[in-house]
Amino acid sequence: MAVLSTELLLKGYRAGIFPMAINPGGDIVWFSPDPRAIIPLDERFRVSRSLQRTIRQGKFEVTFDKAFVRVIRACAKTHGDTWISREILESYCRLHAGGHAHSIETWHKGKLAGGLYGVHLGGAFFGESMFHHATDASKVALVALVEHLHARNFLLLDTQWMTPHLERFGTFLVSREEYLERLDQAVKRRAVF
Repeated sequence: MAVLSTELLLKGYRAGIFPMAINPGGDIVWFSPDPRAIIPLDERFRVSRSLQRTIRQGKFEVTFDKAFVRVIRACAKTHGDTWISREILESYCRLHAGGHAHSIETWHKGKLAGGLYGVHLGGAFFGESMFHHATDASKVALVALVEHLHARNFLLLDTQWMTPHLERFGTFLVSREEYLERLDQAVKRRAVF
């Protein structure tokens, strides 16, 4: 039996923790950042004019759950030997097979150009990782995800840590205490991805 069973992973997410491989050997540690970064699902979500222009031009086709394995493998390559180990990859593929993990893909001229994946529980989505092979490809996937979650009445888009890249979209920080309150409300909501 895998160490990271689907049941253990979902229990962790419900408790506000998530696993990551921390070295090339694949050792896994559970994290609960304080403060925690959240991407807003309302008017506070910001999209730059240049990205809006890219979206309007229709340069990328966006799909959901069409290439989960390819997306998580591309994310793993982006981060080298840590973060997404073989065990993490296999565990999240099992989550996907069970309907708990999802991918958003962007395609350019029929080729996978970027994307992201994460975990879904109730009205919460936990963004795990993103990658791009073309400029703006992962950003377009993120905008599509936010629009998708907003339309389906999700309450929480957890992005774990703040980065300068995510801050541009209006991502904000909350304390662990506030995060756990938001999480409790979100996982109780019935929302279909």
